[in-house]
Amino acid sequence: MRLIGMLDSPYVRRVAISLTLLDLPYVHEPLSVFRHYDAFTAINPVVKAPTLVTDEGIVLMESSLILEHAERLADPRLSLAPTDIPTHARAQRIVGLALAACEKAVQIVYERELRPTEKQHQPWIDRVRRQLLAAYGLLEAEVVGRADWLAGERPLQADISTAVAWTFSRNLVPDIVRDDDFPHLAAFASRAEALPAFRATPHEG
Repeated sequence: MRLIGMLDSPYVRRVAISLTLLDLPYVHEPLSVFRHYDAFTAINPVVKAPTLVTDEGIVLMESSLILEHAERLADPRLSLAPTDIPTHARAQRIVGLALAACEKAVQIVYERELRPTEKQHQPWIDRVRRQLLAAYGLLEAEVVGRADWLAGERPLQADISTAVAWTFSRNLVPDIVRDDDFPHLAAFASRAEALPAFRATPHEG
C-alpha cells in the first residue's frame, strides 16, 4: 500500500501510526497538497491528504474511511476499536472530539496563513477558537484519572487520534492550545508520543 501525504497533517499521521499498530506494511510518499500539487494530482485528482493506494490500485481518501478499510485487512486481534459496545461508543466519541479539534486547529492555521490579514474575520476566528478549546476541555475530562489508555489496556484509535490531535494543535497554534490549560491531556500525549509507532512517524512542522 502507498500512503500519500505529509506527516504535518494530523489526518495523514493518524493513518500512518494506525497502519503501524495494525501491522500493515505501507510505503509513505510525503507529497504536499501545496508544494507537490501536480505530483499529487497524478495519484489522486482530488488532491486530498491522506490518500491511500491499495495493493489493487484503488485510491482511497478521508482518514476515517481509510482506517475502516485497514481494520478489515488487519488481524482482528490487533484491531484499534473496542469490541464492547458501550466502550466502543465512548471511544468513538473521543475520536470525534479529537477530529473536531484537528478541524478547528486547521481552520485557524488556514485563516492565519492563507487569508490576507485585512480579510480575516475575527468573530469567525473567535468562534473556531471556542470550539477548539471546548473539544480539548472535553478530552481533558476523559483523560483525568486514567492510569491506562482511553479505551483499553493498549493504545487504540481513541488514543492515537487524541495524541495526534494534541501534538498538531500544540505545535501549530501554541498561543491557543497550552499545556498549562490541559495538563492531563499534555501528559497523556507525551506518553503516547514516546511509543515506537509514534516516534517512527513524528509530526513534521
